[in-house]
Amino acid sequence: MIATLAMLCFDAPERFPSTHCHPDMTTHAALLIVDMINPFDFEGAPRLLGQALPAARRIAALKQRWKAAGAPVIYINDNFMQWQSDFRELVAICTHDGAPGAAIAQQLAPERDDYFILKPKHSAFFCTPLRLLLEQLQVRRLVLTGIAADSCILATAADAHMNEYELGVPRDCIAAQTTQRREQAVELMKAAMQADVRASRSVKP
Repeated sequence: MIATLAMLCFDAPERFPSTHCHPDMTTHAALLIVDMINPFDFEGAPRLLGQALPAARRIAALKQRWKAAGAPVIYINDNFMQWQSDFRELVAICTHDGAPGAAIAQQLAPERDDYFILKPKHSAFFCTPLRLLLEQLQVRRLVLTGIAADSCILATAADAHMNEYELGVPRDCIAAQTTQRREQAVELMKAAMQADVRASRSVKP
């Protein structure tokens, strides 16, 4: 299977995640961290990076609570059209000192029992095995965090809603190039997708 369709625990050699990654398979909520492991080397990246830094701190705190509850954390990342690379290589590139996104990537570095999926386009569901992973983990509620609020987060939220997942998008854990663009996306997800957009302090696994 090509790298874009990778789905496994961060340190596991298996093609699919096994139950030893998360022994409690009765979990019904998953935390998705979208595109935060990022080189930030594209047009508009400096503005997005400035907005993403405070969101990263809150995502890190939310992830700590998620892990303490034994709930699954899934990293969703673009492959940046690098069809021969994988997630470990992307993490190494982005956490390297001097990389534009190093502060975020180091703060949100994946742990050994986290999951990851590489996506070719905006939505985490499009041409990826995300739905299969969620079915295996018996997940029915998704909490979306990451970037960009008006792009990949919005597209993923729309697909999650169409697939009838309960949806949370804590507004302080997502970012766009401007606060206005983030808030416009937040209001759309709240109104059209019934997303819970309360701040992360209200979010529980």
